[in-house]
Amino acid sequence: MKKLLYILILFLGFTTSINAQIFEPVKWKTTVEKISESEFDLVVIATIDEGWHLYSQSIPEDGPIPTTFSFKDVEGNYQLVGKPTEDKGHEEFDKVFEMDIKYFENEATFKQRIKLLSDDKITIAGTVEFMVCDDTSCLPPTEEELTFELQGKASIVKTDEVKNIENNQVNDSVDITKEDEVSKVTKTASAKDKNSKGLLGIFLIAFFSGFLALLTPCVFPMIPMTVSFFTKQSKTKAAGIKNAIIYGISIIIIYVFLGILVTWAFGADSLNALSTNVWFNIIFFLILVVFAISFFGAFELVLPSSWGTKVDAQADRGGIIGIFFMALALAIVSFSCTGPIVGTLLVEAASGGNQIGPIVGMLGFSSAIAIPFALFAAFPGWLNSLPKSGGWLNTVKVSLGFLELALAFKFLSNADLVLQLHWLEREVFLAIWIAVFGTFAFYLLGKIRLPHDSPTDHISITRLSLGLLVLTFTIYLIPGLWGAPLKIISGFPPPMQYSESPYGVGFTKIGAGVAKEKLPEGAKYGPHDIVTFLDYDRGMAYAKEVDKPVLLDFTGHACVNCRKMEERVWSDTKVLQILKNDIVLVSLYVDDKRSLPEAEQYISETTGKKIKSIGNKWSDFQIEKYKANAQPYYVLLDHNGNNLNKYSAYDPDIDSYLAWLKEGISNFKK
Repeated sequence: MKKLLYILILFLGFTTSINAQIFEPVKWKTTVEKISESEFDLVVIATIDEGWHLYSQSIPEDGPIPTTFSFKDVEGNYQLVGKPTEDKGHEEFDKVFEMDIKYFENEATFKQRIKLLSDDKITIAGTVEFMVCDDTSCLPPTEEELTFELQGKASIVKTDEVKNIENNQVNDSVDITKEDEVSKVTKTASAKDKNSKGLLGIFLIAFFSGFLALLTPCVFPMIPMTVSFFTKQSKTKAAGIKNAIIYGISIIIIYVFLGILVTWAFGADSLNALSTNVWFNIIFFLILVVFAISFFGAFELVLPSSWGTKVDAQADRGGIIGIFFMALALAIVSFSCTGPIVGTLLVEAASGGNQIGPIVGMLGFSSAIAIPFALFAAFPGWLNSLPKSGGWLNTVKVSLGFLELALAFKFLSNADLVLQLHWLEREVFLAIWIAVFGTFAFYLLGKIRLPHDSPTDHISITRLSLGLLVLTFTIYLIPGLWGAPLKIISGFPPPMQYSESPYGVGFTKIGAGVAKEKLPEGAKYGPHDIVTFLDYDRGMAYAKEVDKPVLLDFTGHACVNCRKMEERVWSDTKVLQILKNDIVLVSLYVDDKRSLPEAEQYISETTGKKIKSIGNKWSDFQIEKYKANAQPYYVLLDHNGNNLNKYSAYDPDIDSYLAWLKEGISNFKK
């Protein structure tokens, strides 16, 4: 569902871009808390810009770079007590790294307890290494120096203010222009805009779901009954319109109140944790299966009959109160059809981590039901245009059952991914979906009949069209068993690497029976088997030898959006052809922890810090050469290192990225 919302947002025209600049999204300050005469807490507070997140200390191996603290004591003045502690933060499952990842937003506090071994006033020096990301980019691992001043058996000495040495030095050598500042403001506004459009996606999907619920056999027949009531009770047309509006508003109030209850019950922190909670995913899988079986006609989900009796009694009171209880009666009577849809929407919206998602979802759902009821009650003559009730209503209900069943396995897949059980790998998941949607197609085409279906010797054109559409989708899924990417449903099945055969059944990375070509010296096979250099000088030398331009790719092993670009954009046939044949790819990993030889280590002229690792080297190169430190970051170069066009960054628009590549190659040929 999250992926569906993302696709919807893209159709609405939402895109995100970044400008070349030095980002400084985290500010650090230190203080000291006195615990006893000899024990103190060294407190480090990280203030994080809106839209960015800082990773926890407890990141599993092969995940993003964790936040790490180190403290120096060359004179034996103190000793550490335990390990640094941190705030609760947020935790969610990351599909790229296939693990739960904890991170912080806005502010994070870390504490390291120490025991003093001296009564003298001392200064404690430390460092923090950290990594931050936002929705479009990740910054390379960065180190900050920390300073604490304190004295045992006395008052706490005033501590230093923020010790942000690297940032100060970067600012001295890199002039951040007014355009850069405007870009930061724009970026913040973009994050807020993304959130608002995410809510719009929830509303639109819920509205469409409400419309489907309206066409079920529990709700649709209620329309003429409601119209009849208002026609008899309203003495004038104006009174009828007023009562119809009150009725529609009452429906909306009832469902929105339900959304408020869910939001209040879960709370913001729980909403963020729902989508990665194993038990939540398993329980909701079981609930959706029960809902699906109910829609298939095995049984009906009904609320206690006493509830409906009491509500009907209140509806007879008349006036606004009576109309409200009529709306409540509709919600109760139609529960067997609307309950599963409402339940699915509520938990889906809640698991998205947005605190008002359930409220917005119920607003969209109830609006789709309320508006037709209110309109037909206000204008009863329109009833003549409605199709008559019949077997088609049960077809709608059964169709919803198939959709519920398919969605159920997404939740089971989430639980399997979190536990890394490999029980529901990509091939098994796709096989289940092929079976579900294939059966759905046969049902729509009239080849399968369920107990509550009306006997028929023909099907309508609409049903035939829907059947062919579902059958087409089923056939589309089949190549996924042999490694097809299936971009239309990207995000629903497990990722390609969570598979029995990541390159397709019966294929290895290079392909069955295909000889491995000899690679140039210093190159390796990168994403999609693109020949990739990991060293700038070697890549430039080879590009000059074969007379091709260079695509300089500043990336990172822990860069989520770098992987997204490789999976969603580089995999496109036209883009991949260019990357394999028309350019030389040089990928520089800014988080490569391998140490540089001693002779190659140096002090950066840009930051003033010692460059010790390969990742430090490429990060410093990016800052010095391009005045940027975010990844992914792409530059097309000629053999002399000159830019062939403007840089590119995270851009999921394939056509835009393809045009950018072609522009640079064209300029190179000139």
